Amino acid sequence: MSYYYIFNYCIASVWIVMGLFCKTLHFAPRHQDIVARILGVEYAAFLTPLIGIGELFIAIWIIINIKSRWCAIVQITLIIVMNVIEFFLAADLLLWGKWNSIFALLFAFFIYFNEFILKPKILNAHA
Repeated sequence: MSYYYIFNYCIASVWIVMGLFCKTLHFAPRHQDIVARILGVEYAAFLTPLIGIGELFIAIWIIINIKSRWCAIVQITLIIVMNVIEFFLAADLLLWGKWNSIFALLFAFFIYFNEFILKPKILNAHA
């Protein structure tokens, strides 16, 4: 098994932890606080688990490895957009404050590296 597949499972596990445990099962209540700050308190309890379910779908998409380049682009876009919004509207609620953006950019780069550089060339022909 190449590093590409190992890294894919690592990336998927981040989406699973964030989506299932932090948002859907509410193990990290600050995620609902972030959603409340950005989208409104009245919608946070309903939308936070839905966002978590969406993140679980991303994890499944990563694991099934269909249209993986599109999947990587969607992930990178979501991570960057989400973190820019959080940087300006909810930085005080983030685990590492405004430094969270650095970790988000590193994660986005890791996804890019895994999909567009590390992925074996023969697999890229069918992406």
